[in-house]
Amino acid sequence: MTETNKKSFWEYYRFPVILLSSIILGSIIGLIMGEKASIFQPLGDIFLNIMFTIVVPLVFVTITSAVSSMVDMKRLGRIIGSMLLIFVITGLIASVIMITVVNIFPPAKGVNIAMEAAEDIEPLKTGDQIVKAITVSDFPELISRKNMLPLIIFSIFFGLCVSLLGEKAKPVSDFLNILSDVFLKMVSIVMYYAPIGLGAYFASLIGTFGPELLGSYARAMVVYYPICIIYFFVAFFLYSYFASGMDGVKVYFKNIFPVAITSVATQSSIATLPVNLSAAKRIGVPKDIRDIVIPIGATAHMDGSCLSAILKISFMFGIFGIPFKGIGTYVTAIIISILSGVVMSGVPGGGLIGEMLIVNLYGFPPEAFPIIATIGYLVDPPATMINVTGDTVAAMMVTRIIEGKDWLAKKLTATE
Repeated sequence: MTETNKKSFWEYYRFPVILLSSIILGSIIGLIMGEKASIFQPLGDIFLNIMFTIVVPLVFVTITSAVSSMVDMKRLGRIIGSMLLIFVITGLIASVIMITVVNIFPPAKGVNIAMEAAEDIEPLKTGDQIVKAITVSDFPELISRKNMLPLIIFSIFFGLCVSLLGEKAKPVSDFLNILSDVFLKMVSIVMYYAPIGLGAYFASLIGTFGPELLGSYARAMVVYYPICIIYFFVAFFLYSYFASGMDGVKVYFKNIFPVAITSVATQSSIATLPVNLSAAKRIGVPKDIRDIVIPIGATAHMDGSCLSAILKISFMFGIFGIPFKGIGTYVTAIIISILSGVVMSGVPGGGLIGEMLIVNLYGFPPEAFPIIATIGYLVDPPATMINVTGDTVAAMMVTRIIEGKDWLAKKLTATE
């Protein structure tokens, strides 16, 4: 019995352990070699580039295959409606938690940062921003990871049209389903290279930017990192419990660590998307739900970004000597944090859009931008981890709403 348990544990956690070990080893090499560790960067870039190359066709085929296979359009409406409701509620919870924390531990207390000159920030035009967020002006622009939301909208529309054509378009629907399986198989093969790629990426990252992780921003990090860890284990425990009781908690935490580790290492929701889709499949989330919720979540569901947006806002208030207090201030901060989470891209550095939004809407001077951008850079790894792993548990909660509270028990019984 003990041998079986050991084997089972190793089978489930072998890959996360190998992945984490390679990242720790890479970090140690980076600390020892310093800037010379940048020689390893090409090995890390190869992994990231492969994942980024796969992700656009993967998003297109998974969403279109899920939508095109649906006979019941009412189910599609329920999935999208439930998904948006969960995205907003979890973002709201994350924002309120961080507002409470920054009032107890002000992140800018005792911080002394000299203002740096910055390039002029162009005023934010909300109408233009919305148009650019959901559409592109030419088809080639659609086939780019920089335009994920327009791609997702196009994929839903394409899948809907295939579904509406009915039997006539069944060969197209079948082809999309096969393509979806092909791309997921590609991901599983690419992940064999992940320990080398991510280890090399971290060696270069720590070697080059390690010293920047210290200094005046330490207090903000001391506030943020523990909150992310607590949120991951406590909030996601409660969310997965809501999704399917203790079975939901067990199956979630059994499968989520490869996703969490990959997201911390790549600092990209989009790069982690293929791994996340595989994890949701192992958890037992139905294909139509996981193929809709997780790709959309990679762009529009950002609990970690909501946490970091509140941290950034309160940090800036502290720097400029403005009290971060009052219902009006909190409501505005929550709206901005959810907005900045939704408009953020899934690529590394995409948070700059959200940071620009904060600087412009609050009317901070242009000199504030480098400060808030540095915080964004430092909080990016845990924020991305919360964003990505939150998509998985959101897909589980949507399944509970659509399929009923015993969805996982039925799935486990069917498997046995």
